[in-house]
Amino acid sequence: MVVDQPTFSVLGALDVRVSGRPLRIAGTKPRILLASLLLDANHVVGADLLVEVLWPRHRPRSAHANLRTYVSSLRGVLDAAGARIQARPPGYVIELAPGQLDVLLFADLIAQARAAGRTEEAYNRLSRALALWRGIPLADLPGSPLWDGRLQSLAELRLGAAEELIALRMARGRYADAIGELRGLLKEHPFREDLWQQLMLALHWSGRQAEALHAYATVRRQLVTELGIEPGTDLRRAHAAVLAGELPPAATVPDLPPPRAATVAEPSPAAETVSGPPPRAATIPHHLPAVPAPGSTPHQLPSDIPDFTGRSEDVAVLTRALSPVERPPDGPPSIVVVVGPPGVGKSALAVHCAHAVRAGYPGGQLYLDLGGTEYAPADPGELLAEALRALGVGEAGLPCTVHERSALYRSLLAERPMLVFLDDAAGAAQVRPLLPGNGCAVLVTSRRRITELPGALQLELDVMSPEEAEEFLGRIVGSERLGREREAASAILRACGYLPLAVRVAGARLAGRPRWSLGVLRQRLEDEAGRLGELRAGDLEVGVSFDRSYRLLPDDAALAFRTLGLLGPQSLPGWVVDAVLDRHRADDVTDALVDVNLLQLVGTDPIGQPRYRLHDLVRCNAREKAGGVPERHALIRVLGAWMAITESATARLPTTLFSLTSARATRWNLAEDTLGRLTADPLPWFDAEHEALVGAVRLAVDAGLAASAWGLAAALVPYFDLRCHFEEWQSTHRIALDAARLAQDRHGEAAMLRGLAQVCLYQDHYAEAAEMFRRSLTIFHELGDVRGEATSICGLGAVSQFCGEHLRALAYFRRALAMFLAMGDQSGEAYARQAIGRVCLASGDPGQASKWLGEALRLARELGDSHREGCVSMQFGRLHDLAAEPERAMRFQGHALDIFEGLGDLHCGAYAMQSLGGLQVVRGDQSHASDQLERSLLIFQRLGDRSGEAATVQTLGELHRSAGRTRLAQDYLHHALTLRRELRGGADLAGVAESSAPSGDGRWGRDAVRPPLVLDGNAVE
Repeated sequence: MVVDQPTFSVLGALDVRVSGRPLRIAGTKPRILLASLLLDANHVVGADLLVEVLWPRHRPRSAHANLRTYVSSLRGVLDAAGARIQARPPGYVIELAPGQLDVLLFADLIAQARAAGRTEEAYNRLSRALALWRGIPLADLPGSPLWDGRLQSLAELRLGAAEELIALRMARGRYADAIGELRGLLKEHPFREDLWQQLMLALHWSGRQAEALHAYATVRRQLVTELGIEPGTDLRRAHAAVLAGELPPAATVPDLPPPRAATVAEPSPAAETVSGPPPRAATIPHHLPAVPAPGSTPHQLPSDIPDFTGRSEDVAVLTRALSPVERPPDGPPSIVVVVGPPGVGKSALAVHCAHAVRAGYPGGQLYLDLGGTEYAPADPGELLAEALRALGVGEAGLPCTVHERSALYRSLLAERPMLVFLDDAAGAAQVRPLLPGNGCAVLVTSRRRITELPGALQLELDVMSPEEAEEFLGRIVGSERLGREREAASAILRACGYLPLAVRVAGARLAGRPRWSLGVLRQRLEDEAGRLGELRAGDLEVGVSFDRSYRLLPDDAALAFRTLGLLGPQSLPGWVVDAVLDRHRADDVTDALVDVNLLQLVGTDPIGQPRYRLHDLVRCNAREKAGGVPERHALIRVLGAWMAITESATARLPTTLFSLTSARATRWNLAEDTLGRLTADPLPWFDAEHEALVGAVRLAVDAGLAASAWGLAAALVPYFDLRCHFEEWQSTHRIALDAARLAQDRHGEAAMLRGLAQVCLYQDHYAEAAEMFRRSLTIFHELGDVRGEATSICGLGAVSQFCGEHLRALAYFRRALAMFLAMGDQSGEAYARQAIGRVCLASGDPGQASKWLGEALRLARELGDSHREGCVSMQFGRLHDLAAEPERAMRFQGHALDIFEGLGDLHCGAYAMQSLGGLQVVRGDQSHASDQLERSLLIFQRLGDRSGEAATVQTLGELHRSAGRTRLAQDYLHHALTLRRELRGGADLAGVAESSAPSGDGRWGRDAVRPPLVLDGNAVE
């Protein structure tokens, strides 16, 4: 090793030296950290993995901060010595030359030895490599399961090097050295038959036949006594050769050196060229057969699943693809890749289908566990070695390189077509060397999408259907028990998300508790926070299954996963991950989560956005891992993105008059092109996202982010208004109002009261609406928010008008108009002028009504406010109707209807339909009138607008009466009277026949000036 640079040793106790002198690394955790970096020197080791190594059981909240502290302390020691630990996403790396670390030097020397062939140089380099081992690696440190894969690989590499060195010793006739080393290796690996065979041959060739036979007796006794098996074919052949005093058959051991007499002294290296065996005896490491031993047909499939349930379509697809009947004997292999999320039953399906077709593969079935969800997936070279052993190739007959092993593997399978089952693959690179040549079938399972294998059939497995899941649970707990509590069983299955692993665990828990009712488990699973804790039985744990995928994620994908767990069960657009990671174009992270099946791509919405969601149990797992500062910051950014997009989209809506904003809420801006694309046509975007937006308001409330909660709720008002989503409007405003009050956010409180009052107005709850308008007005006034005051005053004006208090309504609207004029708010001015004209019209002053409405119409057209133009046109239609100008009235109402239908405003459109229908009744056009009125009635009933419903029902009654359908007319008119009385119920409100309009506009029916409602010849109003 280089003397003037720091050197590191892990092949024994951890040792650091500078210029040959020990360098002290204080503290167990810094030494564990350094050891973890050294085991993967020159490769980035993830911060999450390091945290798990340092705190395997109880991870502190400050784990990542503590990790940075330990890294800093190590740097302080190592930097001065010339070694540096560098931070590289997603973790840290220590970069060293091969001469600075014994592990690197060990691997380098072995590679050089193998490249040198069976020469003296190879012999020397192998000797140097093995001399680096000072004992058990890292023997002075607490072990970590996360090191096991790497240490096991090192141990196997050491064993292979030792076997090669022994073979070279034997090739040179140095049997005594070989015998001593073999005995040492057999103490560590007492069941390795290849080592016993080499020991027997070394003893035999050195003239110690009795000891060779004793060695065979020893190993046979061990195998029979402890494992219940007889020695393998190759070991028995060697035993027979020793008994006969012969070499093993030439077909098995070509050109072996002759036995040496026990009395012959060990030759010196110089003498070996004269009296030792010929150099070609270097083929000794390959003395075991490279063809299957007789009768060694592998049948390695795991046992079939006794209670396998459902999946009939998937089973049909798989068995058809794997069947040899469907493939030419000399054709390329059939490759099927079964992918899906953790716990979805990939291996169970694959095992079941493999058993269904195994009769078609008399040559055998291979099963290899690829360990794709382990920290260190199985190495293809080791997997090939395992497969070759199963095919009868002895240990010393294994080629050294992956390429050579793969070629031998394909050669053997070409002679005996087999079914190869590769379970839990990490990726295509791991699978490719394991693909046979022609005539075979390959069945691969993986959590990761593997699409790079040419010609492979991809079968993506989803959760069970509810019916399959119920049948599966019934097979575990008993169909009779399940049938007694079918409702509880259905709730359990919903809580399990129909995930087969979760259903199996739930069934196992119930089967182990026969006196439990199903309701007990149902109740325990209701709480999402503790659901995964309940879904564990013995060594089956749903959460652990998810963890195996999570722990392999890089840091940015892990943060995205944890944060997505906080965002609720609804589907989400891909840009959410951009906000989580605070960078644009984070599609690579989204794709990574989809590829490992932790994130589901559920489709594409109408505006072309891919939609993603976490399975409910995966979301529970992600949420369990969240809760730190990074996730909270990410959550704030996501809410800020929702806010920024919503405000941008709202600004493009046709009606935005009473929208209010939260200046204190965070905004996070998407890339300009993305934002422009999403909001270019705002209504489809709102339609696609309104469920997620409602969820975002709840999320902000739960996170204690009051400004974001009420700001987003307020920004949604124009959309809720236009689409008449009154239920969501109320629910978001109520929870945001509570959050604002809790945070003592007076502005938010006023805004939410104003919004709730508007919904009450639309639903004819006038007294409640007036109270909330007054409270919001008071707060806005105290805060000095003039625009907020004006909007609340407009609300009070509308309530007064609908209660028949026209003078008070005019006073409110004139006061609001003055405030809008003072602010220069032309949209507010247009609304106030229209409202004054509407009150004048209802008061019987058509001249003033025409004046105010004309000014409102001019302003609306100047502003390009088509929605306001539609509202004013409706009232001009009413004005011309009163002036006995039916054609002009029809044109205005038709124009209004065209505008509202074009804007997607169902509510205002319903009032335009109602007005048109009334005009058509007067004209005697009963067919068109009935159509318009029935359509408007359906909308009013769906929206809960009882005023609109009452007016429309009355008009339909009059239509049926004029058509001579007296009984039907009486039914409609009685219903209209009942609705009117309910509207007045106890409030003593006059003029309730007038109604309110969406967006604060007057929604009025023809009954404002209609003659009294007559039933059975008696005027009742």
